[in-house]
Amino acid sequence: MNWNDTLSGAGPVFAQGLFLSLGLIVAIGAQNAFVLRQGLRREHVGSVVAFCAVADAVLITAGVFGMAQALGDRPMLARGLALGGAAFLAVYGWRALQRARQISALDVTSVGQGLSRGAALAQAAGFTLLNPHVYLDTVLLVGSIGAQQPPPLQVWFAIGASTASLLWFSALGFGARWLAPWFARPRAWQVLDALIGLTMWVLSALLVRHVVNGL
Repeated sequence: MNWNDTLSGAGPVFAQGLFLSLGLIVAIGAQNAFVLRQGLRREHVGSVVAFCAVADAVLITAGVFGMAQALGDRPMLARGLALGGAAFLAVYGWRALQRARQISALDVTSVGQGLSRGAALAQAAGFTLLNPHVYLDTVLLVGSIGAQQPPPLQVWFAIGASTASLLWFSALGFGARWLAPWFARPRAWQVLDALIGLTMWVLSALLVRHVVNGL
């Protein structure tokens, strides 16, 4: 792949990583609630946002390049993981669409006691690194999908996926006072889940097409 091909392919690959990561990270959960509450407190927001975004970026980068190295000379395993990822995304999308039919909201009313910077970072680390799903999402799923990209474009996929985390956590932390009332509305999460579901189905279809084209 020459330089012009790399530049022309960087945008779509960046967008794929961005939307995949957003689809996985945007959900009602303890980590998002914690970042949002720190934003409401205006307490160590920059440190918490930076930790969550950097941790995701490290895991995503390790996943993409680690999986790329592991799958480099195993094309059948790469296709199998791609199809497995497509199936996972299809099921994930279906579950998101099911959630869109239910009434749910993110509870941000319980502000609680203030935290020191160390305690806030410790809690952020716990919500981020002690959740087994983060490794399934970032290292295995995002990593295996990123590893399917041509080697010169893998870095753009990782940057796109990492950018999604940075944008999302920054929006939660620094935009908390504006976003909290919106996130407290069940209808907002229903719309968001519907968009996530459709996005996951599109990405699943793209993965299947990638495997079929590679046969």
